[in-house]
Amino acid sequence: MSTLAARALLAVVFWPSLFFFWFLGPFVFFLLSTTSSEVCPRLETRAEFLDAANGTLPMLGLQNLIYAVPIVCLVFWNRLLPDPARTNRIVTCIKLFAVAAVLGALWEYGSSLVCDGYGQPFFSPVWQITGYLPIANLAVNIPLYILVFSLGRTFSMREDDPAADAVDPEENAS
Repeated sequence: MSTLAARALLAVVFWPSLFFFWFLGPFVFFLLSTTSSEVCPRLETRAEFLDAANGTLPMLGLQNLIYAVPIVCLVFWNRLLPDPARTNRIVTCIKLFAVAAVLGALWEYGSSLVCDGYGQPFFSPVWQITGYLPIANLAVNIPLYILVFSLGRTFSMREDDPAADAVDPEENAS
């Protein structure tokens, strides 16, 4: 497979996953992974709260795997077109992604324990502080989104020399 075809294939995976998973996915996964408000009034014991919160863990794992698709595309692109400056930026993306994944998982897990604010006092008030994690997650995600978007744009652009593709008018005259 040629390098250009591999880059194009990665672009076909990267851009839709970036927009659909990273920009729309958090809303969908948050709704699916937290304990619904209909379940909250029926939870009466600490064990029931823990079961409900632990039931969100597979969804959180799946969510982070899906969110990693654009980062994996960047890594593959970098293997096709190695550049030390881009490699450092991709490593930064991976670190920011790891922090964002941990903050997001703690927030969603904590939201399940708190049961959307209506939970009973079975757990430490520390879990209620997870309500502030979206602010920290946003502070990490904004630079991550900008960096991933700019790297994706750089990798998606053609790197060939447009002057080499131009036709010399003198050669066509003969």
